[in-house]
Amino acid sequence: MTDPDSRALVECRHLRFGYGQRPILDDLTFTVQRGKVTALMGASGGGKTTVLRLIGGQVKPQQGELLFDGQSIAGLDRTGLYAARRRMGMLFQFGALFTDLSVFDNVAFPLREHTRLPENLVRDIVLMKLNAVGLRGARDLMPSEISGGMARRVALARAIALDPELIMYDEPFAGLDPISLGTAAQLIRRLNDTLGITSIVVSHDLEETFSIADQVIVLANGKVAAQGTPQEVMHSVDPLVDQFVHARPDGPVHFHYPGPTVAQDFGGGFG
Repeated sequence: MTDPDSRALVECRHLRFGYGQRPILDDLTFTVQRGKVTALMGASGGGKTTVLRLIGGQVKPQQGELLFDGQSIAGLDRTGLYAARRRMGMLFQFGALFTDLSVFDNVAFPLREHTRLPENLVRDIVLMKLNAVGLRGARDLMPSEISGGMARRVALARAIALDPELIMYDEPFAGLDPISLGTAAQLIRRLNDTLGITSIVVSHDLEETFSIADQVIVLANGKVAAQGTPQEVMHSVDPLVDQFVHARPDGPVHFHYPGPTVAQDFGGGFG
């Protein structure tokens, strides 16, 4: 009998995590299937970026397990964790390029840091990665000389430099104009399929994310509020999911942050 999770690259099992006294994730369980684009969505502060940090081993779960290719990330020693990270690529929000390095050297950085490849081979790999994102001609420019959308594509070239099995995207569409946004979305989908990798996309942009995702996971109150195809999530009857996907200003996520009543704060002067 086939293990139902045998195709899972990432498994989150009954995971709990918080910062100090503030719980973020509570009994969170989901899987990310190999070769698919999985979107992690939900209201701000819902723990999406924290999940990426847990996968990368930057923080450890307080309870439960986070598995990458069947291995518990929290149980790895330093050598094992670094080996796992070399199988992952990360596209940080706004790119996070090294400002004092050229476009070429930004993409070459992980190759020079983690391999002993000769410089002529590093050059060929960097140019191939830049060509994949349409920026081979920008190789000699500095980050200050390129647009925000181009910087995001350079960061994507750097993320795929070591041919990772998993790429994690933290808000890849934030701050982009409509042309750059559409380009970034299609790049994520095309590279995922062409390279045969697995992608996790944290995003608030419903239209573009739903257009490229195979699976959508909506987080709320530290748990999975909805999970399925974009169409299934779009038609969810869960009030919180409905509020999120249809951008309703009020609902389970209230407009006002919890606090004293107006009468309590202003001494009854509004009666």
